[in-house]
Amino acid sequence: MLSFRRCSLQGNDQVDVVPATLIVAGWTGRDEAALRHHIEELAAIGVPRPSSMPVFYRNSASNLTQADAIEVLGPDTSGEIEPVIVSLADGLWLGLGSDHTDRKAETSGIALSKQLCPKPLGRALWPLVEVADHWDQLLLRSFATIEGRRQKYQEGHLSAMRPPADLIERYGAELAPDTVMYCGTFAAIDGIRPASRFEMEMEDPVLGRTMAASYGIRVMPVVS
Repeated sequence: MLSFRRCSLQGNDQVDVVPATLIVAGWTGRDEAALRHHIEELAAIGVPRPSSMPVFYRNSASNLTQADAIEVLGPDTSGEIEPVIVSLADGLWLGLGSDHTDRKAETSGIALSKQLCPKPLGRALWPLVEVADHWDQLLLRSFATIEGRRQKYQEGHLSAMRPPADLIERYGAELAPDTVMYCGTFAAIDGIRPASRFEMEMEDPVLGRTMAASYGIRVMPVVS
């Protein structure tokens, strides 16, 4: 069960959702030449090439969590901030999440690496219709606590990513109620690294509001 605070220009309310479907969209950037270059860089270190751009990975809906902390196996995981579309009975809503991923497993298979980790999700939602006309101006940033020091980890405007309508059209089906879609991310500043805490925020400069979420990461030992 997920619990959301829905914040709209008409007022706020609370809604509980039992998610039925989780889709994690990857390679959602608008600059296809830059994407192809990055794919070749990753291929050089053993990460398999995606079958398409964008690509839509299916994950278990039970991976979604709003817990204050997650547990992961081994030291090779990391978070990445993403805008998240949540489909409810009354339409599409925008939230904030982290596509936490096992980077060691990623060299064997991206879909596997995503399935292995919980998917943290914030508790705030905005109506997608309220931001659709200024999607490109929304700003995402994340902070990671690494070796005890909090530092900016990612930052970028959503103008760099395909908008939800484009992703849903490419997915090839309407998002049924209780579907959650993660919509892509930005490169990490100074490279991908594990952290003990991950913080996320999305700023809407047009309507003057911000949503935020955070979680801790507890590493479990790998026992052979």
